[in-house]
Amino acid sequence: MPIRPLSETVINQIAAGEVIERPASVVKELVENALDAGARRIEVATAGGGLNLIRVVDDGTGIPPQELPLAVSRHCTSKLSDDIHDIRSLGFRGEALPSIGSVARLSLSSRTAEGDAGAQIVVEAGRTGPVKPVAANRGTTVEVRDLFFATPARLKFMKSERAEAAAITDVIRRVALAFPAVRFTLSGTDRSTLDLPAVPADGEGLLRRMGQVLGREFADNALAIEAEREGVRLTGYASIPSFSRGNALHQFAYVNGRPVRDKLIAGAIRGAYQDVLARDRHAVAVLFLALDPALVDVNVHPAKADVRFRDPGLVRGLIVGAIRQALEEQGLRASTRGAAAMLGAFRAPRGGAHRAFEAGDRRPAGGWSAQTSPGRPLDLDGQTGGGSVTGGFREGAQAAFHVGGAVSADARGDAAPAETLRHPLGAARAQVHENYIVAQTEDSLIIVDQHAAHERLVYEALKQAIHARPLPSQMLLMPEIVDLPEEDAERLSAHADFLARLGLRLERFGPGAVAVRETPAMLGEIDAAALVRDLADEIAENDTAEGLKERIDRIAATMACHGSVRAGRRLKPEEMNALLRRMEATPGSGTCNHGRPTYIELKLADIERLFGRR
Repeated sequence: MPIRPLSETVINQIAAGEVIERPASVVKELVENALDAGARRIEVATAGGGLNLIRVVDDGTGIPPQELPLAVSRHCTSKLSDDIHDIRSLGFRGEALPSIGSVARLSLSSRTAEGDAGAQIVVEAGRTGPVKPVAANRGTTVEVRDLFFATPARLKFMKSERAEAAAITDVIRRVALAFPAVRFTLSGTDRSTLDLPAVPADGEGLLRRMGQVLGREFADNALAIEAEREGVRLTGYASIPSFSRGNALHQFAYVNGRPVRDKLIAGAIRGAYQDVLARDRHAVAVLFLALDPALVDVNVHPAKADVRFRDPGLVRGLIVGAIRQALEEQGLRASTRGAAAMLGAFRAPRGGAHRAFEAGDRRPAGGWSAQTSPGRPLDLDGQTGGGSVTGGFREGAQAAFHVGGAVSADARGDAAPAETLRHPLGAARAQVHENYIVAQTEDSLIIVDQHAAHERLVYEALKQAIHARPLPSQMLLMPEIVDLPEEDAERLSAHADFLARLGLRLERFGPGAVAVRETPAMLGEIDAAALVRDLADEIAENDTAEGLKERIDRIAATMACHGSVRAGRRLKPEEMNALLRRMEATPGSGTCNHGRPTYIELKLADIERLFGRR
């Protein structure tokens, strides 16, 4: 078959297959065009999950009538200069509108601020109509109907209307976080209305927008992130370790204002929380990277979802370091989610004996006993009318409630000094079930899991001892030669000094090979070849060899778990208070090595609400 040029319609449909994956892709492209046009209000309406209708209305600068035919032609754009590496807008290829028009019925209406009337152009399955005058407000309205009607095979790969509508909602939420000063409205017959009012484009405004998108709970449990290194600036918010989710869908990353789903950024977030979150839990984060456009390539993916950094190691190190520093500086901070769960557990259910009492049956199930009769007084020593109350709160009357045995009142916290109560974790009052320390501050009640708390303290001490100096290594009787591609051997050689500090000593052994002479003693017997290959892959992807350090830290975490105070051990009051003081001085002590909270705080105001005092 002879070589021949493809028709313009087929070319556009091929481009549509790369750019327009689903209805959410159409919404993303049209909303980005509106933002590039300076819109301050964007309204999106859909029907049938976006397959039947997508309408995007903005109040941007608009398009002059004479430029409408160019707007629906391929590779025509006002956003790209002669330097393809200097990209400062969300869109720049000029492929979105012609690609959409090749597979759907597209109507584009627009009016500029200087225009007396608007103009409209229609594209249907790649066929462009003439420009016609139309009544229109300032800005642009794009209406897409019957998406993929020109390529019906694509419709077979679409999900349910509900799933497609949810994907559109996710696109709007992600874009809205990057542009808090813009009002976004999402409505339609297939959804409930989502309205995100505009807020000031400052730190407080961003927190309010995050509250709109992620819920107020995130804003109450977020840490401010701000750092800069070698011209790359990082800002945003990340959750405290005790506030996490079961997947990474609540991690939002932006590069020069562009929403991206980048593996390097996701891996950096995971690495920053590596020793404070369980493996099946994920932090919630909203991070913004700002850097010279020449240092990042946003043109590596047709849908512009992926980016490529010139120095990926710098970006990863900046994210990991900034988040870890914020976690260390936050001090002790409990998640509001834990307190809310505690409040829910304390609220008495309206049922059972309580409901029967309201119905007029004055006796609890099983009848009144001599000890629980309402007619017999209860004295403060745990005696009821001469009968012993076996569940009383006298010291030693209940094994689960321990106040430290024969100690003075001051040591038990009965008269705790005011300065002790002013500590973040206050003064220990008792030990419950020989595992939970109950403490009191000036305005709250604290419950501490003694095993989880001490596990974190031991782990941090171990890490400091391990990484304060080069790790001990074990010499192999015979060096192990590992064959690698030449580029992998070069990468390992470049990171040889860092690996040597962790106990892994290797050197080049001719072309395409390295010789492993020593391995970290903490790892015991290992497959040195597999370890070296894994490190080579990590360096190739992230330009870092942190994977070995993480393996060593995991061993330290296991050692800390077995070397910490066990559940079921009675602690003296001075031991309990010493544990609280060490927690206050140790970074990251709000969670254990497995990501579980080490303590829960319940404010006095919340307790008063439980009892109807507020």
